[in-house]
Amino acid sequence: MPTSDTIEITGHLMDGGILSLILNDVREYDGDYTIDRFDVGRETNDTSHAKLTIIAADDEALQRLLMRLQTRGANLVDPGEATLESAQTDGVFPDGFYSSTNLETSVRLGGRWLAVGNPEMDCGLVVFGDGDNTRVETVPMSDMRSGMRVVCGAGGVRVGVPALDATAETFGFMESEVSSEKPQAVLVRQVADGMREAKAAGQRVLWVGGPGVVHTGAAPAMVAMVEAGFVDCLFAGNALATHDIESSLYGTSLGVDLAHGRGVEHGHEHHIRALNTIRKAGSVAAAVDQGVLTGGIMHAMVQGAHPFVLVGSVRDDGPLPDVYTDVLDGQRAMRAQLHDVGFCLMVATMLHSVATGNILPATVPLVCVDINPATVTKLADRGSSQARGIVTDVGLFLEQLAHELVPTYRTAR
Repeated sequence: MPTSDTIEITGHLMDGGILSLILNDVREYDGDYTIDRFDVGRETNDTSHAKLTIIAADDEALQRLLMRLQTRGANLVDPGEATLESAQTDGVFPDGFYSSTNLETSVRLGGRWLAVGNPEMDCGLVVFGDGDNTRVETVPMSDMRSGMRVVCGAGGVRVGVPALDATAETFGFMESEVSSEKPQAVLVRQVADGMREAKAAGQRVLWVGGPGVVHTGAAPAMVAMVEAGFVDCLFAGNALATHDIESSLYGTSLGVDLAHGRGVEHGHEHHIRALNTIRKAGSVAAAVDQGVLTGGIMHAMVQGAHPFVLVGSVRDDGPLPDVYTDVLDGQRAMRAQLHDVGFCLMVATMLHSVATGNILPATVPLVCVDINPATVTKLADRGSSQARGIVTDVGLFLEQLAHELVPTYRTAR
């Protein structure tokens, strides 16, 4: 039998196109709606408020539709209490589980709203403890264990969508998701300001990097920013670390002389010899301690005691002994480093950028820089609504960013 429930939403519903998105979602999920109330804001800064009755073919379809609408900031007028079901099998959510978003989320239990501790998309909401010690966390499917209490359905769940501050200057370029034709000096300054603000607030700056950082000759710029304290944590694959180490040991990246831009004799062997050198030492940190590795990004990260998480792929040579070859272990290591992150910069990597975007809360400002427009748009397409992209050469961008953040680098260059 058809069933229905009432939702409400407040925000810039007209100029932001939110109401149109909600109505399109209802139709895409084969539902129907009636608009019960619509109060339109009069002035530019005024918000609008709407109340709608959402109709679906059955309760299962309604719950899925309501979960979808919550990603737009639309919540139930009468949310009630959350429904909990116990997982019956390791690695399997109960039927009807609430599929989480990376937006700020609260769950109502025992008449109290409990904030979800680590908002992450595509997880389950799991309740731990009881009484005053009750807490709610997102748990990925791979870490689900039999007996865990899982929130099911949209009832008792409230989601908040970050409001864009039209007066904020730091992320003025957020007017568009991808910037390719705006003055790069302005974009660099805005990114630098975002990083400075995170540091001033006692938060960490997370970098996600690909081998293009080394190939484009930008490693010295990144080293300067590591040493200046603007790289608190690094996520990467085997490639960035390997070619950075190759550059330090041999002056090449993939056998190309970085000083002269041409291949060198036997240069194709350099990356595998670099890998062998580090494996012989036992780890990147051990190679630094032994005086084997004396420069580069990885050397700077070790010297500054900044954590890095390297997660491999089926393409890897070696790999380096520090690389996680089990992707689930790698995901867990990445999640463990998300504490206190206040800004994330992604440069020259599509897969690691998407992977990091999947686990970051939507409240963390996220900027992706790549020469390929597809890389910088993919994050937003996959649900990282806070992601903004800059289409440009990574090497030139990082050089300019280092000039902006590190006065001594500017002088030295």
